[in-house]
Amino acid sequence: EEAVFLRKKITLLRAFSLLIGSMVGSGIFISPKGVLKNSGSVGFSLVVWFACGLLSMFGALCYAELGTRITKSGGHYIYILETLGPLPSFLFLWAEFFAIRPANSAVVSLAFGRYMLEPFFSPCAAPVPAVKLVSLLGYYMVLTLNSWSVTWSARLQTALSIIKLLALALIIVPGMMLLAQGHTENFQDAFDRQSLVLDKLPLAFYAGMFAYSGWFQTSFVREELVRPERNIPLAVIVSVITVIVGYMLTNISYYTVLGTQDVLASPAVAVSFVQRAFKSLISVVPVLVALSCFGTMNGGIFTFSRTLFVASREGQWPPLFSMIHIRRHTPLPAVMLMFPLVTAMVCIGDIYHLMNFFSFSRWLFIGLATLGLIVHRHRHPELHSPFKVPLFVPVSFTIICLFTVAMSFYSDPVNISIGCTMVLSGFPVYYLIIHRQMSSRCHYLTHKLQLLLEVVQQEIKTY
Repeated sequence: EEAVFLRKKITLLRAFSLLIGSMVGSGIFISPKGVLKNSGSVGFSLVVWFACGLLSMFGALCYAELGTRITKSGGHYIYILETLGPLPSFLFLWAEFFAIRPANSAVVSLAFGRYMLEPFFSPCAAPVPAVKLVSLLGYYMVLTLNSWSVTWSARLQTALSIIKLLALALIIVPGMMLLAQGHTENFQDAFDRQSLVLDKLPLAFYAGMFAYSGWFQTSFVREELVRPERNIPLAVIVSVITVIVGYMLTNISYYTVLGTQDVLASPAVAVSFVQRAFKSLISVVPVLVALSCFGTMNGGIFTFSRTLFVASREGQWPPLFSMIHIRRHTPLPAVMLMFPLVTAMVCIGDIYHLMNFFSFSRWLFIGLATLGLIVHRHRHPELHSPFKVPLFVPVSFTIICLFTVAMSFYSDPVNISIGCTMVLSGFPVYYLIIHRQMSSRCHYLTHKLQLLLEVVQQEIKTY
C-alpha cells in the first residue's frame, strides 16, 4: 500500500560505522605479512603502511567530492558512467562482479574462518576444510541479514565497529607498553636496503591498500544517506584519520613483539602476537578479529548490492536486480546474486593469490574514477560543489594508481594477467548484449522470479 523505495536510514554515525567497519577488517590482521614480504624490511613496511594511508586519504577526498557532485548511489560504477561513459562503467561492473568483489569477499571470509577456529585448534593450525566451511557459514549469515533488513544490517555494523576498535586497542596497548620498557631489538637495522626489491613494491602497496580499502563505501549508498553533502566528507575524513593512526600503532606493536621471521611465518599475525605478548587473551583476540572480518563482510554485501541495483536501473544489468522486496525494502535479488561466485572462490582460493588477483582490477578502476573527477570538473566548471579538493589531489592519486597497476605486471604477471583478461572479456559482452533488447523468454523468466522473490521496481527515485 505504501511506496517501495530505499529509505534514507544511514545517519552520520552509521556512515562512520560503515567506513570504519569496512576498513578495519581482515586487512590489518593478514596484510602485515604481505607488506613485509614485498617491502623487505620493518622500516620500509612502516613507510608503505603510512603511504597507503595517505593515498587512501587522497582517494577518499576525491570520492567525497564526487559524492557531492553526482547524487546517485553506485560508487565507482556510477562515477565512471557519469564521467567517462557507458563502456568503461560496464567493464568495471563486469570485472567487479566476476573478479573483484567475489575475490575480496572470499579473502575476508577465509580470514573470518581462520580466526574463528584458531582458539579451538591452537597451537596447531586449523584444518583447511573446517576453515572454509566456517567461512561460508559466516558469509551466508551476513547474506541473510542483508536480505532481511537494512536497519538491522546498519545496527550490526555500528556494534561491530566498536568491537573492531576494541580489537585494535588490545593489540596496541600491550605493544606500546613493551616498547616503553625498551624492547626495541626488532627495530635494529629497520631500513635494510639489501632486502628491498623495487619490483615487488606494488604488491606491498596492494596488501596495504587492501587493509585500508573501504574508504569509498559511503559512495555506494549515497541515496540512502541523511544529509549526504555534509555527512559524506565529515565521515570520510574522521574515519580515515582514525584508521591511519590505528594501523600505524598496530604495526609498531606487531614488530615490537614479533621479529621479521615470526611475522612471515605466521598464518594469523594477530594470534601469534597474542601468544607472545598477552597469553591471558589467547582465546579472546581471535574471536574479536573474526567479528571484525564479519563486519567487513556485512559492509561489503551492503554496498555492492547497491552497485548491482544502480547498474540494473541504468540498463546495464538485468532488470530483476533493480527490484526491491515489497515488505523488507531491501534490494533482495542484488543481495543474493553474489553467493555462488563467493562460494566457489572460498572453496578453491588462497588468500594472498586472491588478493593480488582482484587488486589489479580494483585500483585500475578507482584510478579511472578519480580521472573522471578531473574530466567532470573540466566539462562542468559551472557546477557548484559543496565540497571541493585541490586539483593536485585527484591528479596525484590517479597517477599513483595507474602507475602501480602498470608496475604490478612485473611483480606478479600470472595473477595480474588473469585479472586483465577478465576485464577485457567484458568488451564482446558489452557490444553483443548491452545494445540488444532482451528476448521475450528473458522477460518471462524475470517476471517469474519477481513473483517468487516478492520484489518490485522502485516507485520513487530519491536522487
